[in-house]
Amino acid sequence: MTSNLTQDDQAMLAMEFCGMSFATPLVLLSGCVGFGEEYTRVAGFSNRDVGAVCLKGTTLAPRPGNRPHRVCETPGGMLNAIGLQNPGAPYVIEKILPTLDFSETRFIANISGSTVEEYAEVARLFDDSPIDAMEINISCPNVKEGGVAFGNDPGMSARVVEAVRRQTTKPIITKLSPNQTDIAENARRCIEAGTDGLAVINTLMGMAIDIEDRVPIIGNNQGGLSGPAIKPIALLKVHQVYQVARQHDIPIIGQGGICTAEDALEFIIAGASAVGIGTALFYDPLVCPKINAGIVGYLRRHGISEIGQLVGTLRLNG
Repeated sequence: MTSNLTQDDQAMLAMEFCGMSFATPLVLLSGCVGFGEEYTRVAGFSNRDVGAVCLKGTTLAPRPGNRPHRVCETPGGMLNAIGLQNPGAPYVIEKILPTLDFSETRFIANISGSTVEEYAEVARLFDDSPIDAMEINISCPNVKEGGVAFGNDPGMSARVVEAVRRQTTKPIITKLSPNQTDIAENARRCIEAGTDGLAVINTLMGMAIDIEDRVPIIGNNQGGLSGPAIKPIALLKVHQVYQVARQHDIPIIGQGGICTAEDALEFIIAGASAVGIGTALFYDPLVCPKINAGIVGYLRRHGISEIGQLVGTLRLNG
């Protein structure tokens, strides 16, 4: 049971996502919680407060990541350009996964690559592991090859999904880029290619400049913008993707600047079945129990018995 919730509260928050049982609709986002262990060192933090944890982006071979600076705080948000620093899929599977407590929550691998073939091979490796599902990262704006091109081209996105689908029977969640012309069309192509779920959205590309030295603050020159600054954009993208996803019964993880229960509820009303928590953890590691409690309070006030009844209930004006 999640902390500070009664059994009745828990029943209101529990849900199914791509065949997985989630204790709550909250998902800890990839890149924000390491490989599932970082925040467990914080007193009062528990993975049981969330439905799932997305592990750090993982490639086939180890990657050192980008040059510093990698993170820069901006008004209402944060730029990051980590560059997929990771020890490689074999190490994650052999050394890290055995240390995770799969009784606490669901763990989702976040897979990435520079080629379609690399995505497929990483998926093959994770298929033979205890991981619960895989998130395909086709939309990372912080690497100079692979991710951005795949995520912004519907045809390439579909090719990656098809290649991963052939390698696994585990649930696949495709993470969509907001840095493209028609995100709904990309979602449609990914659904046709075999994705089981969608994550909407990844970060937006941005820049910050040191005016004294007249150079970008981020060593990679540009990075991904996250946090409250991108929430209105993310909400619109979730709404747009939901129009396609609901026709195929494909669930969405809505994400982008969620810091409060009110934020989470907006995404769910717009069409997200689950919601991702990321940047908010950096300044409040214990934010998840607060969001859970706020969602329960809202459901009780409105006479809603379970969170799934709220998904996609947005009524447009006019």
